[in-house]
Amino acid sequence: MFSTSDIFQIGSKKEFEKLTLKVFRFQYDNNTVYRDFCTLLKKDKSNVKTIEAIPFLPIQFFKSHDVLSSEEKIQTTFTSSGTTGMSTSKHHVTNLEFYEESYRLAFRQFYGNIEDYVVLALLPSYLERDGSSLIYMADDLIQLSNNPESGFYLNNYDELIEKLIRLDNEGQNIILIGVTYALLDLIEKQSFTLKNTIIMETGGMKGRRKEIIREELHDILCKGFGVSEIHSEYGMTELLSQAYSLGDGVFECPAWMKILIRDPEDALTYVKEGKTGGINVIDLANINSCSFIATQDLGKITGNNSFEVLGRFDNSDIRGCNLMVM
Repeated sequence: MFSTSDIFQIGSKKEFEKLTLKVFRFQYDNNTVYRDFCTLLKKDKSNVKTIEAIPFLPIQFFKSHDVLSSEEKIQTTFTSSGTTGMSTSKHHVTNLEFYEESYRLAFRQFYGNIEDYVVLALLPSYLERDGSSLIYMADDLIQLSNNPESGFYLNNYDELIEKLIRLDNEGQNIILIGVTYALLDLIEKQSFTLKNTIIMETGGMKGRRKEIIREELHDILCKGFGVSEIHSEYGMTELLSQAYSLGDGVFECPAWMKILIRDPEDALTYVKEGKTGGINVIDLANINSCSFIATQDLGKITGNNSFEVLGRFDNSDIRGCNLMVM
């Protein structure tokens, strides 16, 4: 079995690769759904010797199967949102400590001490349903900020506008985490000139607005909030880790997460850095379900453990991806 220290104290590429292969063997042995998928591809522990040889489970399996690598009691089940008639993903989590440690450490890596911020969450479409992993994370960050000004907002935009202006003018560091359409709604009610606020969009029009490309979206948000950069979070129901963009749409991963780009014409091969293809995610925090997920996003590697999201294969519900294939 693996401890959180094994996963969250990775210090080198070699350590990551070694642990990744150990996780693959563990999940092959303990995850029936994943093992059956590997068998279909004629892959097993004897012929998988590199990260590139590991099979990546299509993300759609979370809609039709219970993807589990543990017999421990399920502590919670995160679910994706979906329109009427659509099937939703179900991510059974047997150890919430892995999720909590993953997003807490990643936040600290990219943003520092959570107690230095007021955390404001404008996530109406997530608040209106049960089972959102984003709400779980945002709620925990709000509590960890230990600031009475932190909190969630549903449709009470006037209260949020007053608080944003007041706290920013007072010099308080703020992170406003918002679903895309709600951030656009907010700046249509009020334009801002914010000096101490990070705007972090989590993606998603949720059918409320027409999808637009990232460059256009971020330009609108920058002008509306009076900021120079828009931050983004790339995560999804089926994962327990997130990548973050501190601007320009370039995402960076924590040490226990890695992106590979598969050939859109051949899912078992990979394209070179700078070339566009399907995004495969290694998330070692996902030890008790599946750490190897083939998403429906299109992207490209831009550097050492950094990447861009360029679109997606369909309209699947994915946080941090609000672009359509062009």
